[in-house]
Amino acid sequence: MAHIFSFWESRAFYDSFMARSHDRLASAQAGTFKDAQVRLFDHRFDVKTGFEPRFTDADLLRVALCRVHEERAEHFVRMQEKVWNPAMAGSPGMIRGLFGEAPGNEFLVLSMWRSAAEHGKYRTERVERLALRAQTEADIAALAGDVVDMEAAWTV
Repeated sequence: MAHIFSFWESRAFYDSFMARSHDRLASAQAGTFKDAQVRLFDHRFDVKTGFEPRFTDADLLRVALCRVHEERAEHFVRMQEKVWNPAMAGSPGMIRGLFGEAPGNEFLVLSMWRSAAEHGKYRTERVERLALRAQTEADIAALAGDVVDMEAAWTV
């Protein structure tokens, strides 16, 4: 499995690429992959510091895709800002991240870590306690995610 992240300067640039170049490039890649899933998220806020789409200083990414109950979406966003974001920002091995939103109460939490060991410390020490405090179980209708080991040769 591969995860590909792209970051666009603006929605206008993204729309221009989709209108002018996407189909030509996609047809050239036909048969090289299967079961592609694509989602477009709007940036809501940074996690820790100003997010930069630079991956050379990270060894691990944590990706969480959350579909949230409609009536709990506002609470979920508030808890990301008030509970999860400060906890991740306070973790020494966490470099930076972002929180994004898509239509249909879908959210993306992307965090970049110096190492799997640093992410492991954060995970075992804090996640259960933070989930209870943020009432995450009541907010989330579906959760998918992955821990991605960075492949430096694939980073552009």
